[in-house]
Amino acid sequence: MYLPKLFADSRPEVLQRILRRHPLGMLVTHTTTGLDANHLPFLLDAEHGPHGHLLAHVARANPLWTELGSGDPVLVVFRGADGYISPNWYPSKHETHRHVPTWNYEVVHAHGVVTVRDDAQFVRGVVARLTREHEASEPCPWKMSDAPADYLEEELAQIVGIEVTITRLEGKCKLSQNRDERDFDSTVTALEVRGCTELAASMRRSRCDAAETP
Repeated sequence: MYLPKLFADSRPEVLQRILRRHPLGMLVTHTTTGLDANHLPFLLDAEHGPHGHLLAHVARANPLWTELGSGDPVLVVFRGADGYISPNWYPSKHETHRHVPTWNYEVVHAHGVVTVRDDAQFVRGVVARLTREHEASEPCPWKMSDAPADYLEEELAQIVGIEVTITRLEGKCKLSQNRDERDFDSTVTALEVRGCTELAASMRRSRCDAAETP
């Protein structure tokens, strides 16, 4: 990933926040059939290893799990908040006209090694944890025990676990850090007016972090 110093972010708390808020990762693999990409909801287990583990599952019908070998290198890409930035939002544009459109975004690349877990206990645990996490905000959270036991066993038998041991995290947060204060503030306001509140919040956070950095 092209990573200018101004936009690079290696802080674990920032990268883990993006992973947790945007858990649908793109698992990029290189198998005997070439490059492949699968889109999977991942669970971050930050307590294991120096960088944590990513847990997920794939359909048993997906040939991915048979083509991967345990220990194979993989890349998981997570996209955070993003959005189009118009030069018309910059006050300075109306004075010099020396601006062009751009795109602001947050992205995390999790490099690691994969382990295929065709293990009923592991799969059940991953599904249970994913369910608890994503049902937590529901007024009446769905539980695995809500489904008939025989039906649940049939469903679990149709998936295979995936575990990625993270060896390196790369983060890029391109959030108008290269703009002066008035252009930056005007861009944040324009995004908020258009309902892009998450990107606007990320930009505000980046400006606060920069101000606190000695």
